[in-house]
Amino acid sequence: MLCYSSLFFYFLATFFSATFFSLSHGHYSHFPLATPPTSGWENEGKYSVEREHSSKTRKYFVEGPTVLPVVNSNFILASERTQRKDPLNGFKKYTKGWNIRDRHYWASVGFTAVPLFVIAAVWFLAFGLCLCLICLFHFCHKKESYGYSKTVYVLSLIVLIILTITTIIGCVILYTGQERFHRSTTNTLEYVVHQADLTVEKLRNVSDYLGAAKQVGVDQVFLPSNVQTDIDQIETKINSSASILAGRTVENSEDMHDLLDSVRLAIIVIAAIMLVLTFLGLLFSVFGMQSLVYIVVITGWILVTGTFILCGTFLLLHNVAADTCVAMDEWVQNPTSYTALDDILPCVDNATAQETLLRSKEVTFQLVDMINSVITNVSNINFSPNFKQMYLNQSGPLVPILCNPFHPDFTDRDCSDGEVEPSNATEVWMSYVCQVSTTGICITTGRLTPALFNQMMAGVNVGVALYNYGPFLVELEDCTFVRQTFSEIYRDHCPGLRQYSRWIYIGLVMVSIAVMLSLIFWLIYGRERRHRVYTKQLVPEGGKEN
Repeated sequence: MLCYSSLFFYFLATFFSATFFSLSHGHYSHFPLATPPTSGWENEGKYSVEREHSSKTRKYFVEGPTVLPVVNSNFILASERTQRKDPLNGFKKYTKGWNIRDRHYWASVGFTAVPLFVIAAVWFLAFGLCLCLICLFHFCHKKESYGYSKTVYVLSLIVLIILTITTIIGCVILYTGQERFHRSTTNTLEYVVHQADLTVEKLRNVSDYLGAAKQVGVDQVFLPSNVQTDIDQIETKINSSASILAGRTVENSEDMHDLLDSVRLAIIVIAAIMLVLTFLGLLFSVFGMQSLVYIVVITGWILVTGTFILCGTFLLLHNVAADTCVAMDEWVQNPTSYTALDDILPCVDNATAQETLLRSKEVTFQLVDMINSVITNVSNINFSPNFKQMYLNQSGPLVPILCNPFHPDFTDRDCSDGEVEPSNATEVWMSYVCQVSTTGICITTGRLTPALFNQMMAGVNVGVALYNYGPFLVELEDCTFVRQTFSEIYRDHCPGLRQYSRWIYIGLVMVSIAVMLSLIFWLIYGRERRHRVYTKQLVPEGGKEN
């Protein structure tokens, strides 16, 4: 029981770390927002989102990140909250802040639970010693005194009833707290897994679009060989990152769900045993089943010790969870490099993110340039029938070229007059499509055959998709997803985790104290009841009890 509880937070941190830490060196570890659309260039720092609702198309614009994180490697997370006595450093105050990799942090936060561990030890030794003395006294003094006090008898019964009610209330708080704590923790875990799944999906989408770009050909013109080589290299890194993240997420998610279910079961069993023990103790005491009372007392003696230890463990868990939430919030306000939060969710390797962003821009630029080259050199020139490879019987107005969102150096570029934006390229170019004969030659006015038009649109769609993943890749680069994730965990999940772990702690304390006192009063009430029965047998009828 104690093992599950004490390992709970460790496995929680290990899950986050194992899921994302491997991605901090050349892999991705951040969480995406909604998937951008597959058409339309937008201004720098924005991307458009189109949704169909009630047969109407709505377009939304979401601001992209423009501020890079502030680098402050000396920032101490949760410094004020974590200033506790460190038993490993002569009981001096711990001043290094939240850091689950530092044994001094664990020693200092563990020291907050020492009073409960001391109570458990004192209770176990003291009550055990009392039980031994009672046994020795019973066997050494065969002749027992049968003094009886009606006041003690009544008061002990009243106290037992009050303690039984207190135990019931404590068990209700304990059960309710664990139920909500389990739900809150599961929701937090599912949120992280969901974000990881979205990241995997986006990474694989980027990889798929890069792979599709290699297959795009317009009038038998394809991307340059050096660009295709760059695509192959970055595809390998992206697919490796996505596979590792997906595999570890599934594996660790299953392990964490098993652990959470075990912790939940352990607390339910404790609450149920303590409740049954309390009722049995009261029942056996009232009906004078002294032998059974002794068995219940000995069982309760051991269980109360374990419950006090469990109280201390959950107090430690509560403090660590609260420290972690404060650390997340402070990191969001003061983003830093290389903090202990990397063990939970590290930022992506900056070089890898930059390379992926650069390759996506390169491929987008080359695709647009390839399409425009075909438009300029094939579609918009009236070749004679002698040039069979170029001759399509082109006629009519010239086809406008496609707007390229990047300059040759991959910096952002605004569309010029007369250029077609990808958002309406289909409508614009459709008017330049001609009808063709069986040999593929235009027989009506137009400069684009249906086959050429489809090839051009395939290239446009791939280029637009890669362009729209730009904000996602930028957010990977500047840790925006980490800040968003920590902000949402702090805002939506931390309050529940802290509140319900406190409920469990309070419920355990109430049950422990109530059952501890019940053990004592079971013995007192049992003794007074036995003496009362014996006194009634000795006192003549009509006599007066002392």
